[in-house]
Amino acid sequence: MHNLAIRVNSVATSDMPISPSQCRGARAMLGLEQTQLATLALVSRNTIADFESGKRTPTRANVQAIQSALERAGIEFTNGEQPGVRMRKADSPTRKRRSGV
Repeated sequence: MHNLAIRVNSVATSDMPISPSQCRGARAMLGLEQTQLATLALVSRNTIADFESGKRTPTRANVQAIQSALERAGIEFTNGEQPGVRMRKADSPTRKRRSGV
């Protein structure tokens, strides 16, 4: 696992985890079903469904597992006034580090 801290509104994700809408958006961009994301993040499908719907907030460890799974799959959570989500560029330093280039 990497120690890259993604910043959202100048607050590290360890202080500000991803939002349910960022999770939904990232999953949609990747074309993943909730079950597939749950498998990648090693959490239950109900954890994903309840988080995305706002029904409940998962534990910090589960939110971090979900975020890490999405980042490993190629998602980048963006900074700024309106935090968002996008696909990481293919030539991103993070991707190069992970692929050993």
